[in-house]
Amino acid sequence: MTTLPPPARLFSLPVQDPRVRGVVPDFADMDALVADLVLPDGASMHVMSALETSRELIRHSYYRYEFATVAVTHSLIALEHVLGERLELSGPLHTLIERATVTGLITADLAAELDRVRRLRDSLTQGTVTSAALNPTGAVAMVRVVFDAVDLLLRPPAAVAGAAVHTGSLQPEDQLALLWDEHRRSPYPDSFRGIDVEGVELILLDSDVAGLVQRELNGGLDDSGIAILWACIADLDKIVTLINSEYCASYFAKLRTMAKVAAARHIPTAT
Repeated sequence: MTTLPPPARLFSLPVQDPRVRGVVPDFADMDALVADLVLPDGASMHVMSALETSRELIRHSYYRYEFATVAVTHSLIALEHVLGERLELSGPLHTLIERATVTGLITADLAAELDRVRRLRDSLTQGTVTSAALNPTGAVAMVRVVFDAVDLLLRPPAAVAGAAVHTGSLQPEDQLALLWDEHRRSPYPDSFRGIDVEGVELILLDSDVAGLVQRELNGGLDDSGIAILWACIADLDKIVTLINSEYCASYFAKLRTMAKVAAARHIPTAT
């Protein structure tokens, strides 16, 4: 009977995941892929850890393809933390993003991109996509949006106002006019004409919100109009996360932001 310890197990070195072969030729090239994901100045250790881990997950997706998608969802930890601190508010991520847009901390375009990242996380949670949803290049694009948003939110308020298009320094009517002008220049997604989501006819919802915003800009809504606007916002809250087209989801996310800016003008201020 032998009393010698069992021989040490030899571990094989990791090899490239074959699904990454079309992205980079070898692991060293992953450094260049994530090179512009620079950690923002002034971030807390909590935020830095989440962002750095996201970046490293993308680098190591060379060996495990699914790490790329996991990196995107992990980056949202940093975003939620910074949004909560800046807004002094807790709540679901979509609420924090909308609030940051209305208060001028981020632009409507950036909010739409962040909402796209959030929807990926929700889709993973709901099981409608898998952890192999993104390749490393796609993950870098999404994580870069989060890095940019965190960097913007960590700047002093004056610097944020200078960087954002829809700033908190704008009067509410000016902010709404700016959002309305942007909406008028955005084409309606053709493939979603005549489409309803959860019983909501999208093109009619778009038309209703547009008409209400115009009335608000041209003299103001009456009580009936305000009630209809809030009903439209409830429909937008219901359908935005269910739209499976990137452009269409972005279009209706911006429509929701504009509707909420219009409605917010009729919320009594605290005394």
